[in-house]
Amino acid sequence: MTLHRVIFTALLFLLFVATAMAQTRTLRLEDAVSLAVENNRQLEMSRLEMDKADYQVNEAYGTALPSVSAAGTYTRMLKKPVFFLPARFMDPNAGDGVIPVEVGSDNSYNFGFEATQVLFNAAVFTGVGTAQIYRDASRHMYQESYNQTVTNVTKAFYGVLLSQEVHKLIKASLKNAEDNLRNVEVMHEQGIVSEYDLIRARVQTDNVRPRVIEAERNVTLARNGLKLMLSLNPAEDIEVTGTLDFIPAEDVMIEQAQSLVVEKNAALMALDKRSDVNEKLVTIYKSESLPTLTAFGNYRWLAENDNLGRISMNDFVSTSAVGVQLSLNLFNGLQTTSRVNQAEVDFLKSREQFNATRDALITDAQNIRFRLEEAQRRISSQTRTVEQAEKGYAIATTRYQSGSGTQLEVNDADLALLQARVNRIQAVYDYAVAKADLEHLLSIHHP
Repeated sequence: MTLHRVIFTALLFLLFVATAMAQTRTLRLEDAVSLAVENNRQLEMSRLEMDKADYQVNEAYGTALPSVSAAGTYTRMLKKPVFFLPARFMDPNAGDGVIPVEVGSDNSYNFGFEATQVLFNAAVFTGVGTAQIYRDASRHMYQESYNQTVTNVTKAFYGVLLSQEVHKLIKASLKNAEDNLRNVEVMHEQGIVSEYDLIRARVQTDNVRPRVIEAERNVTLARNGLKLMLSLNPAEDIEVTGTLDFIPAEDVMIEQAQSLVVEKNAALMALDKRSDVNEKLVTIYKSESLPTLTAFGNYRWLAENDNLGRISMNDFVSTSAVGVQLSLNLFNGLQTTSRVNQAEVDFLKSREQFNATRDALITDAQNIRFRLEEAQRRISSQTRTVEQAEKGYAIATTRYQSGSGTQLEVNDADLALLQARVNRIQAVYDYAVAKADLEHLLSIHHP
């Protein structure tokens, strides 16, 4: 009886697991973006880099704060140190020689506290500002990674919607062909149309079926690509919901894209901040030739004895001292000069990279504007074409059924209708993708 219960429980568990795995995950665009932001490893690395920059700022502030340390030592003299005295000091009748005299005790103790505070060091104070600039740069890079992730997922999501729409259109074309074939078969049985028309209708239907299979494959490939981008289990089924609708971008965003990209692009702002960091490094290396002024103070307890086991606080004496220390690098083999020169080269390189990236982004903004305008014109044109193609298909089928048209006209009208619908949805997809690229370029998405 117990064995039966175990087997029954195991079967129920397997059934539950199989049912859970068979469930289909439904995704909207917002859901896909949330999953990508949560699971994207590159974005997580950017987030960690931002955390690291925060810690570096704290570290930079720490160099300007007081430093307090505690230390203690115990020393056991295996042989006590000696100093030499003239032999006559101990015995007036001695010769000119010297005699060694032991000093100290077998055991010595020394512990206490020491504090230092930088009063002036140009590198320390400049380093704090440099760390803050680097932190700003890391935040801009995180925003860039976030925008890149959102854009990639959005475009992949639109790709799935496009493949689903094309699949739906081709299936509709197949249905038209099948409906037409049934009508032709009836008319052929009645002797109204020839066998040639029947053959043409069958060939037309058979030619559409492979396109349906190809469209189904494209849907599967697009969904798999989206699952990979979202770090989902490849075996998990997903259902993408939504439609590819024409939603125009704001006119201001399109018209002023070339100027807005310089102001808002997160990657460009990060490069600008990193250039500022390199400029600060030049100042830091130059400051190595400036003096450093440090204040210090200490408080210590000292004691000595010959019996390790017999020591008390009364045996200790305390000492303390305060002071300032001034240090100045007079010559270090031209190392400072070389570091300054290298930092200046890095700064110039970063400015060149900034300028090159800025020019490339301005060109990208111009190209995206052309893509948007071209896609919008295609949408307008193809919308009219679809209307005309639908009307043409209706006329062709009516003419054929009345005996005044041919099967070739019906086939051509159906093909023209399918092509017009596919062209329109492709234009809508191209506009949506260009709009997503523009939003990425302007870094409009914020974590």
